[in-house]
Amino acid sequence: QVQLVESGGGLVQAGGSLRLSCAASGIIFSPNRMGWYRQAPGKQRELVAVITYGGSTNYADFVKGRFTISRDNAKKTAYLQMNSLKPEDTAVYYCSAHIGRDDYWGQGTQVTVSS
Repeated sequence: QVQLVESGGGLVQAGGSLRLSCAASGIIFSPNRMGWYRQAPGKQRELVAVITYGGSTNYADFVKGRFTISRDNAKKTAYLQMNSLKPEDTAVYYCSAHIGRDDYWGQGTQVTVSS
């Protein structure tokens, strides 16, 4: 079955950087679209960034200029480079993949930014 495994979360000071990875398995071809979402305590899950198979990207306004999404189709892996992190970026970050007509989610990775 399809699995998405995130890694790279952790604790970082404000202004620091982290790089998240999301590896997809159980599929032959790389997903059509992959994305990162986040959910802070008491808040709804929100879109952070998405990237298509061809490399087109879209970002939430609150991360533009700070975060970069990328992917390696051969490795079926998406990345989220997060720079200039702020305490308000603290959340569980989830990877999502659109495959065929279905959406799949990873288990999430915690990102905590201390002030």
